[in-house]
Amino acid sequence: MSPQPIRILGIDPGLRNMGWGVVEQAGSHLTFVACGSLHSQATQTSAQRLRQLHEGLAAVIATYGPHEAAVEETFVNRDPQSALKLGLARGIALVVPALSGLPVAEYAANVVKKTVVGAGHAQKEQVAMMVKILLPKSDAQTADASDALAIAITHAQHRGALTARARLA
Repeated sequence: MSPQPIRILGIDPGLRNMGWGVVEQAGSHLTFVACGSLHSQATQTSAQRLRQLHEGLAAVIATYGPHEAAVEETFVNRDPQSALKLGLARGIALVVPALSGLPVAEYAANVVKKTVVGAGHAQKEQVAMMVKILLPKSDAQTADASDALAIAITHAQHRGALTARARLA
């Protein structure tokens, strides 16, 4: 009997562009489902931009029905204004799946790179190339979508350990 497939939503947060990618995991086998980028309009207020991202991410969840979500953690940014904007987008990336009842995991960028490429300081191009190798049917048109797929792949690789730790707690 083959294991029940699990759908995983990976999210690469950003206020201007928020990448998303959905994969399905059955045992150790990963299958590409869909990916894309959500965009907010820079001419809008912060509240309106966050609403655009919220509505877009909620529509992705409604369309693809993931069981779990994973979000990339924010790295420390030297520009406080940029860090604040990224933090707002991260809030949307965390709360929308949580409001949909999904468990949400978080992964540091270097963990994602190490999991997908094998090196924690890999370049974006290396990550995109490995995503294409691991998910040959993927069609990521943007770096944000490719990064989101990498986050979903990372969660697929680490979710067993997270589940085991949760059972022990």
